[in-house]
Amino acid sequence: MRLRLYHHHDGARVAYREAGAGPVIALLHSAYLSHKEFEPVVEHLADRFRVVLPDLPLHGDSEHRAHHPYTLDWMAEVMSGFSAEALGPRPLIGGHGMGAEILVQAVISGRLRPPRIVLLPNRMHRRPERPWMRSGLRAAAWPARLPVIDRALSHLARAAFRPDLLAGRLSARGTSTARDLVRHAFADVGGNAELARSWSRFARAWPRGAQSHLLDAYPRIDGDVLLLWADEDEWHPVDSAEEALDLLPHAELRVLSGAGFLLAHDDPVGLARELAAFSVRGVRPAPGRLS
Repeated sequence: MRLRLYHHHDGARVAYREAGAGPVIALLHSAYLSHKEFEPVVEHLADRFRVVLPDLPLHGDSEHRAHHPYTLDWMAEVMSGFSAEALGPRPLIGGHGMGAEILVQAVISGRLRPPRIVLLPNRMHRRPERPWMRSGLRAAAWPARLPVIDRALSHLARAAFRPDLLAGRLSARGTSTARDLVRHAFADVGGNAELARSWSRFARAWPRGAQSHLLDAYPRIDGDVLLLWADEDEWHPVDSAEEALDLLPHAELRVLSGAGFLLAHDDPVGLARELAAFSVRGVRPAPGRLS
């Protein structure tokens, strides 16, 4: 995959990879991971589509300097600018976890108007299924804003997010690629004091509770929406997607059987199939096309 860079007007840098040619499919990964979350689907799409996999700010090879705010709204602004410059006028954009939250914020704020979006498992309008985990991460990240402590906590974070422990929780099928993904995501964390300070700022700024305002925003989303869930994702139950489905004007729900949180690693063929099909058909037939 080819490496490219997008430079936002405030100096933030977004690294992204791309492969193939044709209609654009861009996928925004979940928190703490990188573009490699979606690498398994590239080989199944790149023969027909231009597949674009960005590293979100604070992740992978993208910007992680501590002076950026790392709020949800700032992330939505940066990724909207990235979309306008790197993706062209009518991309299909999908997001998972944190990537989905950023995508929804960009759409409801009017910064981004893609004709079709794909929301992979995320908390949607609900509070997290395990709020104590987010509270624990926030509490642990808080001291990282202080000198000396920042470097020490970066080493602790790498020790805590061990691939052999996390992969079994994230992948329903225990794929070896899930361990490689986690290992890559935290490879450069140990000793990176500036990254620790940035994560501290992110942990304090990111919304924690239920996003109930989205219940009023869903009916205003005019584009086609595919809610593409995994039936064995313990953090994101399907019923949250079903609640949103009733409020979104042009949406459908599809569920991948036997897939967990890392559905791109558990079922890359199924995920690629659903993305390709939605890119062609959407929810509403295109003008002049029979349904």
